[in-house]
Amino acid sequence: MYLADHTWPELGDALSDGSVALVPLGSTEQHGPHLPLATDHLIAEGLATAAADRSDAVRTPTINVGVSPHHRQFPGTMWVDPPEFRDYVESFTRNLAYHGVDRVVFVNAHGGNVQHLREVGRRLHEDEAVYAVEWMWDESIPELVDDLFERNGPHAGPKETAMITHIAPELVREDRLEDARDGGLVDLADAETMVHGARTFYDAVDNSPNGAFGDPTDVTPEKSEQLFEAATDQLVQLAEWIGDRDRDDLFPEPRVEQERRR
Repeated sequence: MYLADHTWPELGDALSDGSVALVPLGSTEQHGPHLPLATDHLIAEGLATAAADRSDAVRTPTINVGVSPHHRQFPGTMWVDPPEFRDYVESFTRNLAYHGVDRVVFVNAHGGNVQHLREVGRRLHEDEAVYAVEWMWDESIPELVDDLFERNGPHAGPKETAMITHIAPELVREDRLEDARDGGLVDLADAETMVHGARTFYDAVDNSPNGAFGDPTDVTPEKSEQLFEAATDQLVQLAEWIGDRDRDDLFPEPRVEQERRR
């Protein structure tokens, strides 16, 4: 169920101890010449919606702008600074706790958000306010992603193209797929990303002139549906797993006391 579609009297039972909230998060940033800036938050929202429809979890409104300064050279990209992003997500999640929700899955579709969502989860865990975990959709099905696409890419490549092909096919610029491949970086091994053990780049444009990585021409509707369904299934299982845990098992263990020597 989508929380914002309901009236407040209808939400009393849905928002209580033991209930699970799915919080979709993404970004509004460049995704090559063939995908919309909305790509990441559309993927997160699509997966969270499907999982909420197939489980007892509730879906919250989507957080559409994330930590994306590494795409700033491309027109239209939006971002917030990491401290403000962490504080906003933490406040957002504590609001859910106020209404009784003590389990949250950050349904994330943007790599730049990962470390910050994990930090927010750690803060909430230490306070025993909410058990919140970050979930990145492609990390839940890595073998399938590798099996489906010969030349993958971490950004604006076949896996993200496939997800948008399934969720919002009208937004895929199919006439620009070859441009995305030929004007981007198909093989990460061709990028001089490490020199003497140091990561030498900060921005996506340093490695890909058009912001795309991998070969998005390797996408079909069948592969797209398979990818979406597999990721949704993983999210449903995660929500059910968290929902089945006893609250005491979710929060920090007590301090370990040193055994006295006899």
